[in-house]
Amino acid sequence: MRPYFNNFEWPKSGLFWRTFFLLALLVMSSMAVWFASFRMVERAPRAQQIAAQISSIVTITRAALTHSAPDKRRELLFDLASNDGIRVYLLEETDDIEAQDQTPAFEQLRSSIQKKLGNHTRFAKKMNDVEGFWVSFEIDDDKYWLRLDQGRIEQATGIQVLGWAAITLFLTLVGAAIISKLVNDPLARISVAARTLAKGNRPKPLPEKGPKEIKETNASFNQMMEDLERIDSDRSIILAGISHDLRTPLARMQLEVEMASLSDESRQGMQSDLGQMDEIIGQFLDYAKPLDTIAFDQVDLSDLLFYITEESSRLTDVQIYSSILPNMQIFGSEIELKRLFSNLIENARRYGKTSNTDIVKIDIHSEYKNKEKKHGLLITIRDYGNGVANEDLGRLLRPFTRGDTSRSQANGSGLGLAIVDRIVKRHGGTLRIFNHVDGGFVVSISL
Repeated sequence: MRPYFNNFEWPKSGLFWRTFFLLALLVMSSMAVWFASFRMVERAPRAQQIAAQISSIVTITRAALTHSAPDKRRELLFDLASNDGIRVYLLEETDDIEAQDQTPAFEQLRSSIQKKLGNHTRFAKKMNDVEGFWVSFEIDDDKYWLRLDQGRIEQATGIQVLGWAAITLFLTLVGAAIISKLVNDPLARISVAARTLAKGNRPKPLPEKGPKEIKETNASFNQMMEDLERIDSDRSIILAGISHDLRTPLARMQLEVEMASLSDESRQGMQSDLGQMDEIIGQFLDYAKPLDTIAFDQVDLSDLLFYITEESSRLTDVQIYSSILPNMQIFGSEIELKRLFSNLIENARRYGKTSNTDIVKIDIHSEYKNKEKKHGLLITIRDYGNGVANEDLGRLLRPFTRGDTSRSQANGSGLGLAIVDRIVKRHGGTLRIFNHVDGGFVVSISL
């Protein structure tokens, strides 16, 4: 079975429920209209059929009583009552009568019976506290009540109708759920594959079968994944070549600078430039590193942050204030996480120095998103620099982007935050950047 259904994610799909409810509403509305129409259409034929049966019973009973011997009538009445459920009583003016409910079905039935037996025919639901379907008839000048079981003339009871409706509703909902799942299945597979691809993982190829539109869409998505994989591979090969072709001359240039007859100021300037070039090449390689080469393991994030804080505090231009929770465990890559926080510290050193000073102040704070269950981590890193222009915030996570106009000394490659964003996504987290209300730039990492 596909992972989408094994993980029971499909009931959480908004598209599934929307399709399900629309189909259920459509089918139930159609069933309700059909049921109401059927009841209205079949009412008249059913009333005529029951009226014919009752008229026949009354006519036969009257004829049997009229032509039977007086001493045999008691035995005849007993046979009618025991075999056919038909009882005959004298009609008296003192009888306590409860009229039948004046429903449309009964009105049609009464009209049909009176056409056959005469307008003087009377009806009752209960006579002298005895329930049944009571209908009057005459023999000569004598009047009688004929009692039939109410079940002979009643249509389907409310319980029966409710049972039929419940079965119909159940089958309708099951059918709607099946249809919705079948309709949303291809879209759900694409959605799961797209989310997997967005996290930096390679999803399984989508099945290229089914309707023409779905087949073509899945084929295009599979082709896109192959193209992306080939581009990543080509990029890694190209950048690996760049690393080899550029770092060798850089090493030679550094050696020549050391041996050249230069002033200390010139030598330091050239060494700084060469070091910056080497650092930029290293960032290129970090950004282009294949995703499938990273191994994840249990990492003590608290120890890692303490180590980063201690190492960074040794720098003369860095002041770090930390509030780190103990024993924060995460499943990830220690090397990648170390690169993440190192990039953020370096980004703050480069762009977040306090105004009119050469010192960068950095706050590192960690907390649990769910403090009671100690679930989910939220780590914020803030500097006290000039911040970033609000219009630049949306593009800072893109590769080769820098907020030069807002933050000074913009001499990097523009890959620092892009690398951080990729590492956070590889670990299933989210990254948010914003300006602090009291000044400075804030990076918030949710893991």
